[in-house]
Amino acid sequence: MKYYFAPLEGITGYLYRNIHHKHFPGIDRYYSPFVVTRDGGIMKRKELRDILPENNREVTLIPQILTNHAENFLCAAETMYELGYQEVNLNLGCPSGTVTGKGRGSGFLKWENRSKLQHFLEEIYQYAKPKISIKTRIGWEDPEEFTDLLQLYNSFPICELTIHPRTRTEMYREGVHREIFRQAYKTSVNPVCYNGDIKTEDDVREFGQEFPQLSSVMIGRGLLSNPGLVSGIVGKDTGKQELEAFYYELFDAYQQELSGDVHLLHKMKELWIFMAPQFTEHEKYLKQIKKSRKLSEYETVVRKLFYEQELA
Repeated sequence: MKYYFAPLEGITGYLYRNIHHKHFPGIDRYYSPFVVTRDGGIMKRKELRDILPENNREVTLIPQILTNHAENFLCAAETMYELGYQEVNLNLGCPSGTVTGKGRGSGFLKWENRSKLQHFLEEIYQYAKPKISIKTRIGWEDPEEFTDLLQLYNSFPICELTIHPRTRTEMYREGVHREIFRQAYKTSVNPVCYNGDIKTEDDVREFGQEFPQLSSVMIGRGLLSNPGLVSGIVGKDTGKQELEAFYYELFDAYQQELSGDVHLLHKMKELWIFMAPQFTEHEKYLKQIKKSRKLSEYETVVRKLFYEQELA
């Protein structure tokens, strides 16, 4: 089984990826937060910086592209190929309204966009230089939409199809449709990867038992909550001491990278929303972290959390 770290915009940038890999081995691939292409495939400087090979020497990175224009995709894919990337990932899963409202991400999966999606895939698979994997949801509003979607996907040489078995309208609220993934596991002509609601080591082991031929799983929020999740599976015990070392190295890196305490506080508060539930009696500490207005207040709360509580 291979383990992939799913991207999350604003959190899993190159600083996070490199420091995570240093402290918690076991991740085979990290996926970049999506790069939004523009006319000519031009990327923002921040997006380009995140995928530059010199900023990702310690990890295996797959850049992810978000667009519904084939020409823009091909331009961005060529840039990434020239940077040395042999594979890029197409985002057909993002459920954010600002993305889907423009027909991108899971918005591209709407039935009225199906013909456009087919033509888009035909063009990129014909002309792209790197291999193309896809991360997808199972439809816009009805899980049964995936029957036709999978038939479409089966007509293209997708190097790996990562399936998040929820529709866009379900966002992250409903449970995953495991039976839909089971269908793809049996009938996809392309290799499949599973993504969705993997939170514990037991979740991974049970999933591997149910799908013994599955080659890979992609984990997102489960790894943000427990950065050592995969390390434990591959045999390295990780406890509070290692988590604390990871946190403080990440905090120091962000402190050097970001301008001003406000930006740093915002970044760390977002991270603690995922990490705090690992700890016993974490609620009051998370509340204080969210309320912190000064960096000194924030740092005091975090020190107390590490000192006073244990991993749940």
